[in-house]
Amino acid sequence: MKWKKRGLIYCPHGEHVWETDTFMTPHALLLGDKIRIYGGVRDKEGVSRIKYIDVEADNPQNILYVSERVSLDIGADGCFDDNGIILGDVLKTGNEYRMYYVGFQHVQKAKFYAFSGVAISIDGGETFKRYSEVPVMDRTDQGKFGRCIHTVLQEGGIYKIYYAVIHGWKYINGIPYPAYNIWYTESDDGLAISHKDDCLCVDVRGDEYRIGRPKVYKMNSGYEMLYTRDLTTKEYLAGYAKSDDGIHWVRSDQEIGLSRSEAGFDSEMACYPVKLQYGSRTYLFYNGNHMGQTGAGFAELVKEQDV
Repeated sequence: MKWKKRGLIYCPHGEHVWETDTFMTPHALLLGDKIRIYGGVRDKEGVSRIKYIDVEADNPQNILYVSERVSLDIGADGCFDDNGIILGDVLKTGNEYRMYYVGFQHVQKAKFYAFSGVAISIDGGETFKRYSEVPVMDRTDQGKFGRCIHTVLQEGGIYKIYYAVIHGWKYINGIPYPAYNIWYTESDDGLAISHKDDCLCVDVRGDEYRIGRPKVYKMNSGYEMLYTRDLTTKEYLAGYAKSDDGIHWVRSDQEIGLSRSEAGFDSEMACYPVKLQYGSRTYLFYNGNHMGQTGAGFAELVKEQDV
């Protein structure tokens, strides 16, 4: 794949006390002739909440609307999501929108816990209310520290769920970083989810210690997955894999074609890619430096005849 970068779209700059900076783990949703992009914004303590912007589908750099309120706030004190939330996936179910998100909680003897919740919108995806104050995907023996949903596909009456499992910690220069890999499970309704981790999809290799944020797409022939991987040398990179059945995957990271720029918001990182098809055009929305602290931008797939 060859992408032409179009540049930065959006990053908050302290407009509200709950959004000092960052537009993290973007998720793009096509709504007619506009694209709604959800992302996590951080306050001065680094706690993330979810809001959205609307952009023109023909030109995503043209911002049509910036939400002045959060779409989903952090959870109640003591709950699994009381110290920040980030996007997993958003899909339409009937007349509602369902948001899968990852909630963070600080604990005494680990850096954090991160488990998955669901919130429902009945106002067209503007605001969301929690389905439950406890996770729909909680801890397991394998995922003691986190189980984080990032893609949910509805296919053949089944919800196909791709998620990251945090199974330990990697210390680099004395700092603990979560170690995780990518797993798969299924659910009849997308709400009652297995408490077992049975299907490892994509694992780390070489100098990698974590690989996650899987965004999976059904293609004409098989499936493709975009993800982000991190090396012990702290190179945060986008990756790519293919599958015939959505379960068994072959990595082909060089095919993603998304690298850092020489300067600008993505000069150090180009991560958390998410794809969106609009007519004959294919967009890739992604985060820049410091895991999105400098905001989100986009690239457009270059057709072979234009290369």
